This record gives sequence, structure tokens and C-alpha cells, in this order.
Amino acid sequence: MAKSILLIGASRGLGLGLAQQLHAGGWQVTATVRDPQHAEALRALPGVRIESLDIDDAKALENLHQRLRGELFDVLYVNAGISGPQHQSPAMATQAELGQLFMTNAVAPLRLAERFAAQVREGGTVAFMSSILGSIALNDSSHLALYKASKAALNCLSRGFHAEQSARHLTVLCLHPGWVRTEMGGPDAPLDVATSCAGLVRQLDAQAGSGQHLFLDYAGQHLPW
Repeated sequence: MAKSILLIGASRGLGLGLAQQLHAGGWQVTATVRDPQHAEALRALPGVRIESLDIDDAKALENLHQRLRGELFDVLYVNAGISGPQHQSPAMATQAELGQLFMTNAVAPLRLAERFAAQVREGGTVAFMSSILGSIALNDSSHLALYKASKAALNCLSRGFHAEQSARHLTVLCLHPGWVRTEMGGPDAPLDVATSCAGLVRQLDAQAGSGQHLFLDYAGQHLPW
């Protein structure tokens, strides 16, 4: 029986790359996009179900939950992230900038995971697209300070989520895709999307059923919190 995944944020970049890798591997893919008009590449994948969602919009989240009511998934993968303000300065940041950054990168992904947790099969996996930049132990500069803080917040919130789901033996993964040539990663990044996403899918397979909360990169290397 084919494995099933609810993939949040799949119109481009790493999300689209994941959808392509999973589809090629025979998974049943339900993928969300903010604007279905910009989902041409997803529509080229036969059998992929496309749903609309702005992860920051609580009403849109509830509408998606109603549309998918009763469906079960082996994996929920939340791929959401913005880089935040260009200045990346706590001293310069406005309330609006910080609200948007932390909502999209940390709070909204956990709100979504909590809403759909009961639709992940017992012993299944919830994965979040994190970043090595969210590691407090490895943080040795103020570069991308606000983005780092938002991903550290995601890691922290996901730990509490894992504890709450212990009775259902869910595996919770915070996954670092590597530095990838995407719109966010830029043209100088050493990894292409296909290499990163193939590695991320391998981690979904490798950790399935472990019941652990892990911070890993696309190659399976454990990262310090």
C-alpha cells in the first residue's frame, strides 16, 4: 500500500522538489499551495491532490481541515518559511516584521501540526522544515539573527508538540535541507533542490516508526539543539 503524505507549502523550491521526489517514489501526495494559479509544476504530477492554504490564515486552516476530515496520512510535512526583514536587526525590527516572521516560521507550523495530529496515523511522522541556523549550540554570530531565532523557536515548539503526542508514538523531525539553490538560498548555494529533497525523503523513511524527536540534516547527520 502506498504511503501517504500531507505536504504543506509545495508550489516552488524545496516544497515542489519534495512533491516531485515523493510522487516519483509512489507516495500518495496531498500538497498545499497559497495560490492554486501558481501550481503549474504540481499539476504536471499525475495523481497529486492540490489544496489551497495560507498557513498564517486560521480560517483557511480550518477550511482545509474540514475538506480533509476523515483522511489519514503516514506523514505530515510542514514546509513553511520566510527569511524576514532584510536588515535582520533586533534593534531595527518592527512589531509587524517580527509578528510575520515568527508566525510563519514557528507558530503557524505548530498550530497546523496540532490541528492535523489526529489525522497522522499512530506511529506516523510529523516533519518540520527547520534549519541548522536554528541551532543555539552552533550560533556564533549575529548573522541572520532574526531568522535564526524564528527557527530556534520552531525547534522549541516542536519539542513540546512531541511530548504531547507521546501516547500516539509520533516521530517528530526538525529537518535541515542544507544550503540549497532556491530563491531563499540564492545562486551560490552548493546543493541543488533534487539532491536535498532526495535526502530529506530518505530521512522520512529512515526514521519512520522511531517515535523520537530529532534534529537532522538531509544527509542524516544529527544536529545539536
